[in-house]
Amino acid sequence: MATKHAAAMTAGTATAARRAAAAGLGGILLLGLLGGAGPATAHHAFSAEFDADRPLQLVGTVSRTEWINPHSWIHVDVEGEDGAVVTWAIECGAPNALMRRGLNKNSIPVGTELVIDGFGAKNGSNTANARDITFPDGSQFFVGSSGIGAPYERR
Repeated sequence: MATKHAAAMTAGTATAARRAAAAGLGGILLLGLLGGAGPATAHHAFSAEFDADRPLQLVGTVSRTEWINPHSWIHVDVEGEDGAVVTWAIECGAPNALMRRGLNKNSIPVGTELVIDGFGAKNGSNTANARDITFPDGSQFFVGSSGIGAPYERR
């Protein structure tokens, strides 16, 4: 009798152990999914990095573009009044937002001269958040991010 009871307990314990392991694996998978979402939730507000009281207009030549999430970037070489060329990093909206507005990664080739209207970084670096870009033919595109509290969203 004791042997049957012990065998039943062992089978029950094994079943409980499998259930616990399955629940543990499910928990680990859930944590992995939530942990993977971390960078997406770390998106910053406009005011965390840029200064609404520092509007600027830059005229420069595209040296590089980056179509990456959560923001696209346009790097432009801007000639200062002293003749020195400085590269600016211009933050734009997400690639899919820009594509919905009619742009793609081939729309802004290296060497294109752009006029960029936006806002400078709070830390004074050569970084800006773009609102609009204007091409040499006069066509203009809104390239700003949405839902970040930028001044152009408050109109």
